[in-house]
Amino acid sequence: MANTPTAIDVYWRPGCGFCMALDRQLNRLGVPMDKHNIWEDQDAAAFVRQHANGNETVPTVHIGSSVLVNPTPNEVLQTMQAEVPDLVPEGVEAPGQGAVGRTMRRLLGG
Repeated sequence: MANTPTAIDVYWRPGCGFCMALDRQLNRLGVPMDKHNIWEDQDAAAFVRQHANGNETVPTVHIGSSVLVNPTPNEVLQTMQAEVPDLVPEGVEAPGQGAVGRTMRRLLGG
């Protein structure tokens, strides 16, 4: 494939606690990331505004054809598994749906 991604794109800004937490957790798992500081890169800031209702909400993560605004590490891993499974680090599994989600699915017949 010509444009096979080698990392996910993480849009962040300095001082963002949510960005630091996501970065720390994804680093610990060995997730390959290309990081884009929206305060230094106007194109990155425009990308985030386009996907966050005009706001500069970070972290914003671009994975394949999906864009996640302020995702959890679990959401990132689940999206990676669906969009770019070759980038999921060896030995790391995307977590399954939690107990609440499983219960709701059973109750709703899903």
